[in-house]
Amino acid sequence: MGVDSGLPDFRGNEGFWKAYPALGRARINFYEAASPAMFQRDPRLAWGFYGHRLMLYRETAPHPGFEILKRWGQGMRHGVFVFTSNVDGHFQKAGFDANSIVEVHGSIHHLQCLSRCRDAIWSAEDFEPVVDSQTCQLVNALPTCPYCNSLARPNILMFDDVDWVEERQLQGSRVQRNRKPR
Repeated sequence: MGVDSGLPDFRGNEGFWKAYPALGRARINFYEAASPAMFQRDPRLAWGFYGHRLMLYRETAPHPGFEILKRWGQGMRHGVFVFTSNVDGHFQKAGFDANSIVEVHGSIHHLQCLSRCRDAIWSAEDFEPVVDSQTCQLVNALPTCPYCNSLARPNILMFDDVDWVEERQLQGSRVQRNRKPR
């Protein structure tokens, strides 16, 4: 869905490196960049990658297909339900009811503590990343956990991720509870 809105396709290094040439020059692939280990190893680079994506997802409008899906779903007997692996938040942006969306891999629009001091998740709304596109480095202040002041990270299930706080993914149980009987 995101590619049709003009968002980069990260399948394969060529598309990824085209979107992030600094990472291509450093031969950092998508699996390395999209991992909690990158936040440990090079937080400014990790936030350069995720910060750029956060701003891109905020600025990109969902394509008309979202409206078509919403209209079809609203015409269905049980309404519309979205189960997505996209982390861009475009279903919400397109006006789908947040209570009927399960983001199985989380959302870039929410943060969590990198050290997982607690299972808290908070909005990324106040974080405005400034990224140097030549180096893919965050140049402003790194986001921090409001509870322990450690580095914050996106609330996204990344590669080799054992510390993802999946509370928001459990939207599915809330949706199941609110589901109308047949």
